[in-house]
Amino acid sequence: MTEQTAFLGVGASLTGRRWLGPGVEQDRAAEAMAQETGLPRALSQILARRGVPPHEAESFLAPQLRDLMPDPRSLRDMEKASARLVAALDARARIAIFADYDVDGAASAALLLDWLREMGHDATLYVPDRIDEGYGPNVPAMRDLAAAHDLIICVDCGTLSHEALAAADGAEVIVLDHHLGGETLPPALAVVNPNRQDESGELAHLCAAAVVFLCLVDAGRVLREAGRKGPDLITLLDLVALATVADVAPLIGVNRAFVVQGLKIMARRARPGLAALGDIGRLDTAPKAYHLGYVLGPRINAGGRVGRADLGARLLSCRDAHEARALAEKLDMFNTERRAIEEEVRAAALTQAEARGLEAPLVWAAGDGWHAGVVGIVASRLKENANRPAIVIGFDGDAGKGSGRSVSGVDLGASVQKLQMEGLIEKGGGHKMAAGLSLSRAQLEPAMARLSELMDKQGAGALGPADLRLDGALMPGAASEALVEQLDAAGPFGASAPGPRFAFPDCAIHFARRVGESHLKVSFSDGSGQRMDAISFGAFDTGLGPALEAHGGARFHLAGRLELNTWQGRTSVQLRLEDAAPASA
Repeated sequence: MTEQTAFLGVGASLTGRRWLGPGVEQDRAAEAMAQETGLPRALSQILARRGVPPHEAESFLAPQLRDLMPDPRSLRDMEKASARLVAALDARARIAIFADYDVDGAASAALLLDWLREMGHDATLYVPDRIDEGYGPNVPAMRDLAAAHDLIICVDCGTLSHEALAAADGAEVIVLDHHLGGETLPPALAVVNPNRQDESGELAHLCAAAVVFLCLVDAGRVLREAGRKGPDLITLLDLVALATVADVAPLIGVNRAFVVQGLKIMARRARPGLAALGDIGRLDTAPKAYHLGYVLGPRINAGGRVGRADLGARLLSCRDAHEARALAEKLDMFNTERRAIEEEVRAAALTQAEARGLEAPLVWAAGDGWHAGVVGIVASRLKENANRPAIVIGFDGDAGKGSGRSVSGVDLGASVQKLQMEGLIEKGGGHKMAAGLSLSRAQLEPAMARLSELMDKQGAGALGPADLRLDGALMPGAASEALVEQLDAAGPFGASAPGPRFAFPDCAIHFARRVGESHLKVSFSDGSGQRMDAISFGAFDTGLGPALEAHGGARFHLAGRLELNTWQGRTSVQLRLEDAAPASA
C-alpha cells in the first residue's frame, strides 16, 4: 500500500502535521453521491467519508430514534433492573441514587430523579466528593445509604466496586454503568453495562445516561404491560444528548439520534437548569454539539472538580428558575476557578513531561498538591500536545490519584486495569480512551514504566504528530452561510464523527493579532478581493500563532472548520483556524 500524498504538498505544517485530503475512492464515492441524490458536493464529500451509501443518505441526515433504538433487553440484567425499579415505585420503597460527579453521572442521576418525580416518587441523591471519597461507591457511603434505603441505584459507576456494594447490607443494588467490567461482577441485583465482559460489545459506545435511558424505556414497557402509563421519555433526551457529547461517546448509531433529537428538546429551553447555564455561558443561538462539549459540559463538571460534587445533578434536575439561576452562577464561578487551577497544573505537567520526553509511548507527569479535579483535563492537554496516551497524577502525601487520556487505537482503560491486577497500583480502570487510577508514591515509577511498556505494545511509541485530515479545498467566496448549514446536516460532529475541515490555499494575511493570552485573530483573502475572518484558540501554545503574527507579507495555506459567528445581530462565516503552512513550501 503506497503512502498517501500530502494535501497541497504540506508534509509538515506549522504545528508539525502532515495534511491529508480525500483519497481517490472517497472522491469517487462523493461524486456518485452527488449525482444520485442531488446533494451539494461538499456535503456528499462528508457523507462519503462517513461511508454512507447514496440510498441511506436521507435517513442518515435525519436520524430517527425509532429506527436506531436498540431493544433495552438486549443488555444483560436489564429486565431485572427495570422490573425492580417499577416494583420499588409500587411499594413506595426508599430509593437512593449514587452518581458519579461528572456530566454523565449528573445527567444519569437527573434522568432518574425526573422520572421518579413524574411518577410521584422522590429519591435521595448521593454524589461522592472527588477529593475525600474518590470515584465510585465506597464502603462508608454504601453502608449508610443501605441503612436508610431499600434500593440503591448506582449510575455511571459501580461495576468494579465489589467491596463497597457488599457493604450495602439490607438494601438491594442496581448498577447502570458503562465503564469497562472485570472478570467478575459485584454483588448486585442487576449490573446493566454494555461493557460487561459477557456482553457482545454492540452497544459499547453508549454512555451511562444512555444506559439509564434504556432502563427507563424498559420500565415504561413494564408499566404498559400492567395497563399503566409512564412519563414522556422524549423530553428527557436533552440529558442523554448532553451526557453523550460531554463524555466523548462516539457519535455513531443510536448516539447520533440521541444527540440530534436531544438538541431539539434542548432548544425549547424547558429545563430550567440548562436554560440558566446557557444564559450564563452566553449561548444565544440554538445549541449544537459543540456547545454541549465546550460551553455547558465544563460548567457542569466544575462542581465535581473544584466545588460541591452534587451541584451538576441538582442543576439538571431543578424545576425552579430562580434556584436554577443560583446553581448555574455557582457552577460558573467554580468553572472560572477550575480554569486557573488547570493552567497552573498544565504548565508544570508539560514542563515535566517535556523533560521526560514527549516521544515516549506514554507521556506522564506527577506532582505534589496537584488538584485531583483537573488532572484529567491536563492529561487531555498532554495527549493533544504529544499525540500519545497521557497520565497526570496528583499526590497528597503518599497517596496519588491520577487520570489518563488515550489516542485512537490504544486501549488505556484495559491497560490500567491490568496494572491493578498485577498489583502495581491500588485501584484503576476506565474506558479505551480514558482511565483513572490510585497509587502510592513508591508505586509511581514501576507503574508508569509498566504502563509505558503496555502502551508501546499497542503501537503508541511509533506514533508521529497526528495527521490533519481535510475534506478538500475552498475559496473564501465559497464559504457561505448556506454551505455551513448544509454541512451541519451531516452532524452532529464529535468523537468518531469529526466535523468537516477544509483548506484555503495560497492566502494573503491582511492582519493577525493576539487576542487574550494565547488566541489569534486573522483576516485573510485569496487575492480575489473576498476577505474572511478566522479565529485560532491556543495558537500561541504552538508555532502557529508566532508564525502568522509575524507573517511579513508571506502567503499561507490555512486549514480549519467553518462556523457561523453572530455578533451584534449580524451573522457571518468564520474559519476556526487549526493549522497553517507556508504556501511556498
